[in-house]
Parts: sequence; C-alpha cells; structure tokens
Amino acid sequence: MKILTTNGMASIQDLGRFGYRSMGVGRSGAMDHWALQAGNALLKNERDEPAIELAMGELAIQFEEDVSFCLTGALYEAYLDNKRIPSYWRINAKTGQTLKLLRPIEGMYAYLCVHSGFDIASILQSGSTNLKAGFGGFNGRYLQADDRLKVKAPSSLPIIGVAPLAPANTIRVIKSSEYDCFTPAAQADFVSQSWQLQTSSNRMGYRLAGELSLELTEPKEMSSHGVDMGMIQVPPQGQPIVLMADGQTTGGYPKIATVIDADIGLMAQIRFGKTCQFTLVDRRQAHRARQNRQHYIDQIQEYGYEH
Repeated sequence: MKILTTNGMASIQDLGRFGYRSMGVGRSGAMDHWALQAGNALLKNERDEPAIELAMGELAIQFEEDVSFCLTGALYEAYLDNKRIPSYWRINAKTGQTLKLLRPIEGMYAYLCVHSGFDIASILQSGSTNLKAGFGGFNGRYLQADDRLKVKAPSSLPIIGVAPLAPANTIRVIKSSEYDCFTPAAQADFVSQSWQLQTSSNRMGYRLAGELSLELTEPKEMSSHGVDMGMIQVPPQGQPIVLMADGQTTGGYPKIATVIDADIGLMAQIRFGKTCQFTLVDRRQAHRARQNRQHYIDQIQEYGYEH
C-alpha cells in the first residue's frame, strides 16, 4: 500500500521491544496495546503483528493489492473511497481503492491493521519504531507521503464487526514504591481531584495538571533507577507525569503510583485538555482486570475464526 498524504504522527508499532532496557533501549510499541491486539485478533493475525499507529491527524492510503483491514483504538471519521466505514469492523479493500482517515471523533491513537500483517524487519525482536533512536518500523521514522508498505500475504476475509472497549476517564492505579513518601494530603488529593492532560504530552510521557500539587513529607533525593510504562512520577513542582510507550529507561523522581496494565490503553486515549481521575486498586484487582481485558481479546479472536 502507498501513503498518499499524512499530517499526523503515523508510525509502525507492535507490542513493543522487551529485554533491552538494561542497555538503555526502551520498549516503544503501541500506546494502546489492547486496541492493537483487538485489531490483530479481528484479522486472525498474531497479536503482536505490527500495524500503523496514527495520532490525531489525517492519513490517506492507496491499496495496491486486495486485502482485509480494520481500524481500532480511537474512533475515526474514515472513508474507503467515498463510503464511510466504521472502526472495529473487518473490511475488504480492492486494488486501487483509497482509505482516508480524516479526524478522530473519540480518542487519541488509532490502529490500522491488515490481514497477515506488514512485511517489517524485526530489530531487537520487534518491528516497533524507536523514534528517538531512529530504528525499527519504516526506516526508524514517521511515515511520509510516497512511502510504500508491503503486506505479507494479502487476502480477503468475511466482513464482521465487534464492539470496542468503552472509553473511560477513571484510571485504576496501584501504589508505587514511594507512595508512602507523600503526605497524607497528597495521597488524598491524588485520587480526589481531576487531572488535565497537557498539550506538552507525547509518546514519552503524559503530563498532568491539577489544582493541588502533590507534596512529599520531606525532600527526597533519589538515584536514577529503572522505570517503565505506566509509572507515575512526581517532579518537584508536584504535577505528575505518566510514563508512556517511549518513556525513558531510568528516572529519579519519586513514583506515587502505576497505571494498571488493563487501563494503560484508556490512559493513552485521553485527549489533550481532557481530564481523568485515578482510583487505587490492589494487585489482585489489577490482575483480575487484566484477565478481563485478555478475555475480551480472546472473544474477538474466537468470533473471527467462527464466522
């Protein structure tokens, strides 16, 4: 398929690059890995098959082969030629047809998955684009007009659709290692107030602003230590940062909490200027929530095979 135009941040992402953080190589991968898995399950792909991740902007693609595809994640206003198409539906494109993604109606990150997947080289066991280091995906960068992506084994599948996960602005978290270093007032304010997503946020981290800052019981100097996606750091100004897919491998700010795996996709889909609230859960609840998300993906895969 050929990229005709794009004014958004479109890159190739899979479930991420694991096992190299000790060498300073971050995970990269999809911001909403549940949406990516849903798209691949719907198309009967391996669940970590690379897809196009698009943030907010427009994208136009011309299909150069017959292939089944689907859109998941952010709900987009999208057209195949001049026909409006829905998200979370398996759709067949014919050679020469044009797919246009105009704007997200809801959410931040959308995924364009194709049956059999894109023919992307694996670097350090992943096809994800590491944008800061400039490797992986398509030449280590965002997609541009005239880029061509090869589909491994293009073919058409029966058309079906599934229900997307409902969006939410309540994000479940578990206490992190420095939770008890924050004042009781800060602990209460962390879950009681709304946090607004700032426009300075990106794939590295989501910067949040609240009316009340989070204060430590006393100043705390910390050595740099390993951090990962979902961890919520609190810099000296007291406004939290949620580490996201391209987050650094080490950090030295105190961590008040960590977004549970089941809700990291919900966090990723919050739009600039919108607010969220955090609610504390325990590890058992976090594990159960992850099982429920996995069951949702399993159901999509089973439905796709049976129909």
